[in-house]
Amino acid sequence: MLDIRLQTCFDLVGGEGTVCDVGTDHALLAAELIRSGKCGRVIASDIKEGPLDSARKTVEKYGIADKVELVLSDGLANVPLDGVSDVVIAGMGGETIAEIIGNSTADKPDNIKFILQPMTKVEHLRKKLYEYQYEITGEYAVEDKDKIYVIITAERSADWKQLTESDALYGFFDDNDELGKKYRSHEKERLEKISASLKSAGDINGSQHYAALAQKMESGGDIVEIADIYRFLDGLYPFSLQEKWDNSGLLVENYDMKCSKVVLSLDITNKVIDEAFEKGAELIISHHPVIFEARKRITRNDPVFRLIEREIAAICMHTDLDIAAGGTNGVILEKLSEKLKLAGEPEHFEELGVGNGLGWIINLEEAVSPKQLAEICREIFGCEHIRMSKRRHGISRIAFCSGSGGSMLGLAAEKGCDALITGDVKHDVWIDANNNDVAVLDCGHFHTENLVLEQLRYVLEKEFPQLDVEIAESSVDPCVYV
Repeated sequence: MLDIRLQTCFDLVGGEGTVCDVGTDHALLAAELIRSGKCGRVIASDIKEGPLDSARKTVEKYGIADKVELVLSDGLANVPLDGVSDVVIAGMGGETIAEIIGNSTADKPDNIKFILQPMTKVEHLRKKLYEYQYEITGEYAVEDKDKIYVIITAERSADWKQLTESDALYGFFDDNDELGKKYRSHEKERLEKISASLKSAGDINGSQHYAALAQKMESGGDIVEIADIYRFLDGLYPFSLQEKWDNSGLLVENYDMKCSKVVLSLDITNKVIDEAFEKGAELIISHHPVIFEARKRITRNDPVFRLIEREIAAICMHTDLDIAAGGTNGVILEKLSEKLKLAGEPEHFEELGVGNGLGWIINLEEAVSPKQLAEICREIFGCEHIRMSKRRHGISRIAFCSGSGGSMLGLAAEKGCDALITGDVKHDVWIDANNNDVAVLDCGHFHTENLVLEQLRYVLEKEFPQLDVEIAESSVDPCVYV
C-alpha cells in the first residue's frame, strides 16, 4: 500500500508512543501504522480540509477511526504533542519542513524523533535542523522511478552545532550506502552545472565556489597544513608589504597546526569565533588583526582568549592585503571596471615604491554625476547609506582606497581627482572636500573591505579544493542605522 518513500518512513518509526503524520493527505501511512500493530494511536494532520476528507475516508474504510485523530493544523500549530514519540513530515519541500519545525521549536517536547522526507532543498533542511539545535541521527537514500529521495531522522541535541554549506550538501549517509553515493554523484553533477552557468555569466568567483563544492561531493573534505595555507597566502599577498605599524601574519596557532575547515571574516569577533567553533573550523582568516596593540592582560571576553580556549588558529592580512595586487583595492578596481568605461590604465593612488601602491586612480571615458557614482558604489559595496560631499560637477577622475582613507583627500586633490571613494571620513575632511570641490564618497569602512572575502574564498578554493572554506555569516557591519 505504501510507496518506497513512505515505507521507509514507516520502518523508521520507533512505535514507542503516538505518531504524528504532518501533511497526511490520504492517511495511508497512518492506516498502515495502525493496521500493522506498530502503533496504537496516530495523529494525522493537514492544513486543508480537502486532504483531511480523503484521510477520513481511508480511516473509515479500514475501521480505525477510533485510533486515528484527524487534526486541521498549519504544521504542528494545533497538534497536541503530549505522548507523541515520532513526527513524520513527508512529501514537502525542505524549506516548508524547516519552517514547520522552526515555528514549533519553543514548545515541543525534547524526546520527539523527527522522520523527514523533503522533496526539494535537502541542504536547507539539514542546515536549519542544526540551527534549531537538532542533530541528524540517520540519513537514508531511496530510489523510486529513477529519482533518489532522502529521508532524515533528527532528535534534539544538547550541543550547539552549525553546518557549513559543504556539510549541508554532503549529508550524513552511511559510508556503505550505495544509493547515498549515487545521490552525492547527482549533487556533484548539479553543482557542476551551476558552476558552468555562473562561468558563462562572468561570475568567476561563484563558478569556482560551486566547482569546489562539487569536488567535495565526490571525495569529501580533507586536512590541510596551516603552514601550507600561510605560504600560499604569503605568495599572493606578501606579509612583507604590510606597513611598519601593522601586525599581519599568523597571530594565533592551534594545537596541531592543521585544519579541514576555514572561516573567513573581516574581523575576529566573539560571534565569529563561536560560529567557527560550532562549524568545526580550526582556522579563521581575517582582514583586521585580532592582536594589534600590546596587551598587558587577556580577559575572558578577549577574542584571543576565546581562540586559544577553543583551539582555533588565526591568520590576519591587513595592509598587505590592501596593498597587494588582487587584494582589497584590487577587488574594488575590478568591480568599478565592470560598471564604468575606463580610459587608459589605472594608476597607483599612494606610491609606496618598488612598484607597490595603496589604492588606485582611474580615468573614465565619459564623466558621471556624483549621484550616478554614488548609486554604482551602493551596488558594488552593498551599503545601506553613502555619505557624500556637495560637488555638483561631473566626475571623470576617481581615486579610491578601502577602509579609512579620508586623510588621503589632499593627495587626491593634488593628483587632480574629482572624487575620492573610501570610508570613515572625519568632519574636517568634509569641509576640505567642499572647499576643493572634490566629491568624497564615504561608503563605510566595513563595506569597502568586506567584499574581499569572496576573493579570498576564490583563491583558497582554487588552490585547496578539498578545504571547506566558509565566509562567516557573522561577518556583518558592526553598526545599525536608525
